Amino acid sequence: MNGIVLIIDDEKKICSLLSRIIELEGFKTLQANTGKEGIKLLKTNEVSIVISDVKLPDVNGVALVKDIKRLKPFVEIINLTAYGTIADGVLAIKNGAYDYLVKGDDNDKIIPLLYKAMDKANLQQKLFDLESNVSKKHSFSGIIGQSKALKEAIDLAKKVSKTDTTVLLLGETGTGKEVFAQSIHYESPRAMKPFVALNCSGFSPELLESELFGYKAGAFTGANKDKKGLLEEANGGTLFLDEIGEMNLDLQAKLLRVLENQTFIKVGDTHTLQVNVRILAATNKDLKGDALTGKFRSDLYYRLSVFTIMLPPLRERKGDIPALARYYLDEFSLKVNRLDMKLDDKILNLFEKYNWKGNVRELRNVIERLVILSDGDTLNVNALPSEFFESQPLANSFNLQEIEKQHIQKVLLHTKGNKAETSRLLGIGLTTLYRKIEEYGISEI
Repeated sequence: MNGIVLIIDDEKKICSLLSRIIELEGFKTLQANTGKEGIKLLKTNEVSIVISDVKLPDVNGVALVKDIKRLKPFVEIINLTAYGTIADGVLAIKNGAYDYLVKGDDNDKIIPLLYKAMDKANLQQKLFDLESNVSKKHSFSGIIGQSKALKEAIDLAKKVSKTDTTVLLLGETGTGKEVFAQSIHYESPRAMKPFVALNCSGFSPELLESELFGYKAGAFTGANKDKKGLLEEANGGTLFLDEIGEMNLDLQAKLLRVLENQTFIKVGDTHTLQVNVRILAATNKDLKGDALTGKFRSDLYYRLSVFTIMLPPLRERKGDIPALARYYLDEFSLKVNRLDMKLDDKILNLFEKYNWKGNVRELRNVIERLVILSDGDTLNVNALPSEFFESQPLANSFNLQEIEKQHIQKVLLHTKGNKAETSRLLGIGLTTLYRKIEEYGISEI
């Protein structure tokens, strides 16, 4: 896609001529006769290319390159001069210019050069937009919820994100520890560097060591060539160690060395390697208790827990459930191209009474299940797992109609909506079953 070309030259005839030639190629142009005018237009327009004379009334065009790059890093600049020198050409390129042309030699060169510069400018802008979108997706603004406990956790994470401090994220399974780790990374000075995650519970001790530190060829059977570990992959960025409590004591000692001096040795090697990595860790265990009993190294625990953030379970922030449920409904309904799907109060009421042992992750999985199993535009309450009907508070059990309604729902779930089989198991007539389904407002499966 052709963008805007800004031409800066104190000779108005040259500005007009260049503008006419460039516009014939399909580009839009802007004209300025001084560096100051050019900077003003640059600030208020989406310029992709600047073609600037070197000799301007108020500034040297080679020096102007630095100001333009500082203001708009992805704009490409082509310097034109009537009296070209090698020194000026070298300085222009050093300052960030795309190229440097001598007037008179530019007639055949300017248009091909313009297209090449435009391609580079567009590519750089796309890469920047892509990186910005990734950062935005994983920023704290993407964490859903307004509860006091969640806001306190976010405030702490925001403060520590600007530093290189090691962070220990604590909380039950499914509370969003990796989401927080990503947000800390993408709002840190390391945002444009790698974010690498490793679940320590997913590997044997030997495999975990080689995944983390890498290995040299011949270190063990099957190690045919050198392999980078995740520490090297994360160099300059952040390494997130999930389920850190599952790491064995020998490996903990090696990780402690990384935290203390940013050095490590590959499996099967003798040479020390240096990295620059920020460590974020997470666990659902009582790591402090494990450190006291010797199940976890106390020196590593105190090194990891320099800054600790506790993430609240979903049952302690039930006011966030409707917003989370609608977010996941939008996500999964988009995947199946059913954008009109909605939640009703019956399901939200059940959600708010449920204990959510699997926390936010369980809620996400339940919404995905409901989207798949619901035929209409409203999520089918009877497509919920049976434990939702078993988890109702004891107060409801004194209401005979509520007990009967829940029992019918359970049997319908068991028979996958087969009314004849449901009426047989309940010991009631089919007509009675239909009447009670309508009376209690039980949704069809």
